[in-house]
Amino acid sequence: MATKKAVLHRMVMPTHTCPFGLKAKDLLRRQGYEVEDHWLRTREETDAFKAEHGVKTTPQTFIGGERIGGYDDLRRFFGKSVPDPKTVTYRPVVVVFAMTALMALAASLAAFGTPLTVRAGEWFIAFSMCVLAALKLQNVERFATMFLNYDLLAKRWVPYSYVYPYAEGLAGVLMAAGVLTWLSVPIALVIGAIGAVSVIKAVYVDRRELKCACVGGDSNVPLGFLSLTENVMMVAMALWMVAAPILSAGH
Repeated sequence: MATKKAVLHRMVMPTHTCPFGLKAKDLLRRQGYEVEDHWLRTREETDAFKAEHGVKTTPQTFIGGERIGGYDDLRRFFGKSVPDPKTVTYRPVVVVFAMTALMALAASLAAFGTPLTVRAGEWFIAFSMCVLAALKLQNVERFATMFLNYDLLAKRWVPYSYVYPYAEGLAGVLMAAGVLTWLSVPIALVIGAIGAVSVIKAVYVDRRELKCACVGGDSNVPLGFLSLTENVMMVAMALWMVAAPILSAGH
């Protein structure tokens, strides 16, 4: 069987190696191609290559003398999907909840010798609040801008959109530690309740199609059920922290 061959032109400069070029080379090899790898070592060499072939970007792949194109074009050539950066997805929220659930189970196992404890459930919610707050705090300005699209209190008092991620993070840390419940409970109740009402109004009453700011202002997570879950979890955690001591005293 004749060896399949491809010609790849990609930027490999002293201060920059194109990541898409590396991806293209790896994809070609995984598809069984022998790669003739041409490095574009300077900006001038890269610009000259683009002008010669009438392209705007590199890398560029050629198979059988035909130009296939860049990395996304190469994926399409092999029948592989090309993610659309504008496509809405629940993946960021699902990943956060999955990871914080595993963290809670691991912490419970380390502390109590078993992953399945009531404390693990408490930690899951507290850890989720902390991680979601951290994602928002990466770019508070973008979070606030997206948050103002639907949060009822933020629309009336804009500074709340900047306070929210700090409040969520503080409540999460305190709940994880199980301290200062007199502070963490009211914070979680207030921001959770307002958030839940805001999502219900925007999504289920007004029928608006919006992006959720729950994992920061750069996400394409649609405002909806999982967004509501974040707020319901905070309220549930706050109520549980009030009820748990009362239930324990009753026994």
